Amino acid sequence: MRIVVLDGYACNPGDLSWEEFSRYGDLMVYPRTKAEDTVQRIADAEVVFTNKTVIDRSVLENCPNLKMVGVLATGYNVVDIAAARERGITVCNVPAYSTQAVAQMTFALLLEVCQQVGAHTQAVRQGRWEQSKDFCFWEHPLTELAGKTMGVIGYGTIGKGVAEIAKAMGMQVLVTSRSPKSVPEGVRFVTISELLSQSDVVSLHCPQTAENLHMICQETISLMKDGAILLNTARGGLVDEQALAGALKSGKLRAYGADVVSREPILGENPLLTAPNCFLTPHIAWAAKETRARLLQIAAENLRAFLAGAPQNIVSP
Repeated sequence: MRIVVLDGYACNPGDLSWEEFSRYGDLMVYPRTKAEDTVQRIADAEVVFTNKTVIDRSVLENCPNLKMVGVLATGYNVVDIAAARERGITVCNVPAYSTQAVAQMTFALLLEVCQQVGAHTQAVRQGRWEQSKDFCFWEHPLTELAGKTMGVIGYGTIGKGVAEIAKAMGMQVLVTSRSPKSVPEGVRFVTISELLSQSDVVSLHCPQTAENLHMICQETISLMKDGAILLNTARGGLVDEQALAGALKSGKLRAYGADVVSREPILGENPLLTAPNCFLTPHIAWAAKETRARLLQIAAENLRAFLAGAPQNIVSP
């Protein structure tokens, strides 16, 4: 069996092993694959793994031996699922591998907003504390989170993890999702309007769908508290970035912390790049070595299960 990994560098830049995958067949790992090279590289493969390389209908039609597509991620929009199903090709993703890491990144962004560790480190290195006429020195407002209200939009595994951390930090927690869910003591389920109007911090943890595209827009921002903080470690398209940049410039929102943007990698024309109090990281919440090792382990288990005739983590159109 020929197994091809199209863009292995994304998940494994060299600090992990592909050995588990090689146990199941003749393995070829490409660090990156250009769109025009995709068919050539997998034309005779039976299994292909991809992270961001697109496997569309035309690719599938030109790869007659293909039996399984493994997505090295949770999101599977890079694969034409309907076309794969028509050809009897099984598509598997890797769900729930990054729950702890994404929850951790959410609070890394929030704590950066509240404590400004990076900016104050730079100030100290540049001698501004040494030159200060006072011992007490800070250049940005500092915020204590205990007693503040955290609003979590999307109460899946990551949303639940964020809510637990918020509770541990002494915050009041409000949550909302598409359908009502039972919540533990110390967490209150509310409507999205109530959440937006009552929260000091709003954190997004829902999938991006056609229905919630730009769910954070001028209208919903107007419902938020003046000076609220918005966090996004879900998907960039959940936010109308032009409206958000305006809210940051006007001071309606205090800050935005995000690990995602609407188009990635970010374009130089993105309005968030010039917006004040905007903290952006390059979609790295999932990239801790431990997290990527878990991703590869689950992906290898997907392959083993498929070959055993009991595929798991199957996605459907």
